[in-house]
Amino acid sequence: MAENLTPFTHHIPLEVRECINGHKAVVLWFTGLSGSGKSSIAGMLESMLIERHAAHTCFLDGDSLRSGLNRDLGFSDADRSENIRRAGEVARLMFEAGLITLVAFISPFARDRDRARALVPAGRFWEIYVACPLEICRSRDPKQLYQRAQQGEITDFTGISSGYEPPLHPELVLHSDRMGVVECAEQVLARMLEKGVL
Repeated sequence: MAENLTPFTHHIPLEVRECINGHKAVVLWFTGLSGSGKSSIAGMLESMLIERHAAHTCFLDGDSLRSGLNRDLGFSDADRSENIRRAGEVARLMFEAGLITLVAFISPFARDRDRARALVPAGRFWEIYVACPLEICRSRDPKQLYQRAQQGEITDFTGISSGYEPPLHPELVLHSDRMGVVECAEQVLARMLEKGVL
C-alpha cells in the first residue's frame, strides 16, 4: 500500500440515514402476474410518498432492469431466478441507503422472493401480492404479451407456459381486479402509516 494512502472504513448507520430522511427504510416488493398492475400501483404509491411525505424513494421496475442491468438474461427458470437475485441485491443497496424501495417484478418463484427477503432485516421487507385473475390480466394485456405467448412468439411466459407461485403469507394483498390503482396505492400508504414507516 502506498504510504500516502490511509485505510478508511466508510459506514453511516441506517438509523442516521433514517433520521435525515424522516422515515424508515423498507423494501416494498410488488409481485403478481403480468398485467396485474404492479408497476402502476408502485408508481402511484411513489408519487404519493414524495408529494405527501417528501419521502426518499427508489423504484425498481422489471422492464427497466431488463433493459439495462439484466439485459443479458432470458426467461428460463434459471435466468428468472438470476433476474430476481440481482434485483434483490440492488434493493438491498437502496435499503441500506435509507430509501423506501419499491420493487415491481413478476418474481414468479417463492424461493427467489424469500431469498430477496433475507437480504434485509426482519420486518423491513414487505411482500405485496397484487392479486388479479389470469383472465383479467390477459384481457388488459397492454403490451400484447399474452397474445404473443399464445401465438408461440414468447416462450416461458408466466401464466401461459411458465408457472406462478402466489405468496402464502404476504404482508399485504391488493385485489387489483376489485380496486383501482389509486385505491390500491392508498391501501399500502395507510399500512405504512399504521406501521410507523412514515
